Amino acid sequence: MNQQPIRVRFAPSPTGMLHIGGLRTALFNFLFARHNNGKFLLRIEDTDKERSQQQYTDAILNTISWCSMTPDEPVVIQSERQQEHLRVAEQLVHEQKAYYCYCTPEELQRRIAQTTVNGITYSRYDGFCKKFIGQKLDKPFVIRFAVPADCTQVVVDDAIKGQITFSSDAFDDFILVRSDGAPMYNFVVVVDDAFMRISHIIRGEEHLINTPKQILLYQACGYPVPTFGHLPLILGPDGTKMSKRDSAANAYDYKERGYLPEALCNYLVRLGWSHGDQEIFSFPEMIAAFSLNAISSKGALFDTQKLDWVNSMHIKALSADVLYTYMKQVMQLPLDTHLPGLSLQTLYALIDQYKQRCVTLQQLYHELVNIHAQPANYEIAQLTFEEKKLLDSLITNLVVTEFTHEHLKKMIKVFCHTQEIKLGDLGPLIRVALTGKKDAPGIYDLMVALGKEETLTRLRNYYARF
Repeated sequence: MNQQPIRVRFAPSPTGMLHIGGLRTALFNFLFARHNNGKFLLRIEDTDKERSQQQYTDAILNTISWCSMTPDEPVVIQSERQQEHLRVAEQLVHEQKAYYCYCTPEELQRRIAQTTVNGITYSRYDGFCKKFIGQKLDKPFVIRFAVPADCTQVVVDDAIKGQITFSSDAFDDFILVRSDGAPMYNFVVVVDDAFMRISHIIRGEEHLINTPKQILLYQACGYPVPTFGHLPLILGPDGTKMSKRDSAANAYDYKERGYLPEALCNYLVRLGWSHGDQEIFSFPEMIAAFSLNAISSKGALFDTQKLDWVNSMHIKALSADVLYTYMKQVMQLPLDTHLPGLSLQTLYALIDQYKQRCVTLQQLYHELVNIHAQPANYEIAQLTFEEKKLLDSLITNLVVTEFTHEHLKKMIKVFCHTQEIKLGDLGPLIRVALTGKKDAPGIYDLMVALGKEETLTRLRNYYARF
């Protein structure tokens, strides 16, 4: 295992919104760094000039910030280091560890052959221009890495998947710098990881195929080789890799939909990692328990229902004032506009009631707006003569009742006894009158939250409709 000080990085490309799998990768790096008193760093890999956009960089940074994964050092922008990348490439050429390749596209068609290793077919350049190693001709060129002649295999001691051996037949003298002067991915990440003194590279398993090439580059450049750990895939409902086009894939959407960042991270950390039977974690608990040894090598199925449950548990655990502040300041929901005249005391009381029944803060917000607006429609749309008489008598009793939980419970109990009915018969009428729905919080809590005047108004309005 690598004995350097722990330094890890999350290195997304700003070619689209941050994928939920990318957020999990960032989280695993963050937790590993914090657990080991190390450093968590962030690098924006924007060398794909055609597809990289500032709006995606901003979205990535906003998502990472929303999840409180603040990097410990300034963000590294890969494109700003291109001159250093080219300098290292020329140094490798000078040391005859790389060479200029002058083959035209037409010539490459003749010089690239297909080879199959472990059932996978690779394209291999035949190394024709290697004979020019140490020379530079006045012709357009790319820079290719010269795979050492004695290299027959590359062994990866993966911290998650175990030891993996790659035959050198699976790769050729790969390109470091294109003919337009743009450095290639496998090369620049090695130079940048060395510059950032990265000790552990924790990333998705789709990058595993790049690892042997990168190890050869670390060795050729004289850099320490980091410890690699490749995370299992996140799978969609059909068991295949979750696509960026999947409706659940955009990480920042979860903020807009009312998922708490700690809840989302709690859910993501359990996709491929376990800690006994514990399901609900705070950030401090995740940090304290996290280790690479507990990460599975198998893909993990993304389950929206499980995410909803985890989010609901985190919502229930927070106080009304914290939820109110989050909805207003972080989600920027127009609470003041859509809930005019509602005192904070009443609003907090309603939040405390509805947070028990909501799985997202968007749902909670809409419940608050709906109950503030008074019911426009009622699930019980008709009342019998007996029900109207019962409702009229209830209103008369509530007028002289003190609106505390204790007094209301006592009054309703006596009322049901006097009317010779069960609370189960009266409760739905009260809920529908107050909210329009049969499924609503407990009637005592609801009446206390709305207050005496509003409760009586809604009961009278419901009575007057029939």
